[in-house]
Amino acid sequence: QVQLVESGGGLVQPGGSLRLSCAVSGITFSIYTMGWYRQAPGKQRELVAAITSGGNTNYADSVKGRFTISRDNAKNTVYLQMNSLKPEDTAVYYCNAKWVVTRNYWGQGMQVTVSS
Repeated sequence: QVQLVESGGGLVQPGGSLRLSCAVSGITFSIYTMGWYRQAPGKQRELVAAITSGGNTNYADSVKGRFTISRDNAKNTVYLQMNSLKPEDTAVYYCNAKWVVTRNYWGQGMQVTVSS
């Protein structure tokens, strides 16, 4: 059974930082592209950041320079370090693991709220 368990979300003030984690089980983690997506109220789910099995990364323009995605294949975990958070970063954040079209898995999502 594939499981993606997210942690680290919550409430933070503007300018603050959070580190999201996603612990994965049930798949060969190292071969998957791992991603973080988010969905704000009334908006479509969007890609925030992704990291390939080879360590290549890509980011949404809105988070470049503020967010960093990383992975630890020994721990089957992917991280998203979020700095200089803004109110517009408020959303439900989802962890994603993708290898091929038929091997695409999601976490349950967790709330990140940036507010004073």
